[in-house]
Amino acid sequence: MTRAILVVDDERDLAATCQRLLSRRGWNVVTAGTREAALTALTRAPRPVLAIVDRQLPDGDGLDVLRAARAIDTPVIMVTGYGSAATRRLALDEGAAGFLAKPFSTQDLLELVRRIVGDASGTAAAPAILPPAPDAPRPGIHC
Repeated sequence: MTRAILVVDDERDLAATCQRLLSRRGWNVVTAGTREAALTALTRAPRPVLAIVDRQLPDGDGLDVLRAARAIDTPVIMVTGYGSAATRRLALDEGAAGFLAKPFSTQDLLELVRRIVGDASGTAAAPAILPPAPDAPRPGIHC
């Protein structure tokens, strides 16, 4: 069975582009244009393995969708037209697995999806690359 990705964005052209892009790579894509529709979609089968969620939705905050998705262990890529460092930090602090500022490249989206959930066939995601521990020596930086 094809694994599903939920795309939540009130910009219909962007949602349709994401749907075409991911569908061509074998994903079953479900779209929602509002916070309420997204919350409903999270509870329906097939449960999405990933949600791509716009921060600003016409009926509320995309962070509500992020929290609901995280409560059922569905990773989230938060997207927003407000790509400030503070917005990025807030999304990541709330548990987003990734963050993209609009406009973003299709390649960036595909790489992030692949890193987080692998591919549509179920091939494992790439291992996470973690930053070095604060006390670990950093190559190329010498004081």
